[in-house]
Amino acid sequence: MSKKLPQDVIDLWPEVFKDIELEVIPVEYLHAIHVNFNNNNTWIIEFKDNDPSCETVNETIKDLLNDYSDEIYNIDFKLDTHKVKNDIQKRTKYFLKKKK
Repeated sequence: MSKKLPQDVIDLWPEVFKDIELEVIPVEYLHAIHVNFNNNNTWIIEFKDNDPSCETVNETIKDLLNDYSDEIYNIDFKLDTHKVKNDIQKRTKYFLKKKK
């Protein structure tokens, strides 16, 4: 299983995102979960204000797996890539100011 980001995410900021491999996704950057079923249906679970709690995400996934595990083909976690980019830029500016 590839740990690389999807190409559409890499295209947003290739000089940073192209070499990133994911082990975990911080929930504050989670925008939505796309659940793909064997019958080709897709459910999209969006998180309001792009700020889900770990508990909300865990409960959502747990409930889905308990109720539909035999019917689920794939689960995709969608990142708020603009938030990731903005946070990295802000932290980089802050870090560079502190070093002077």
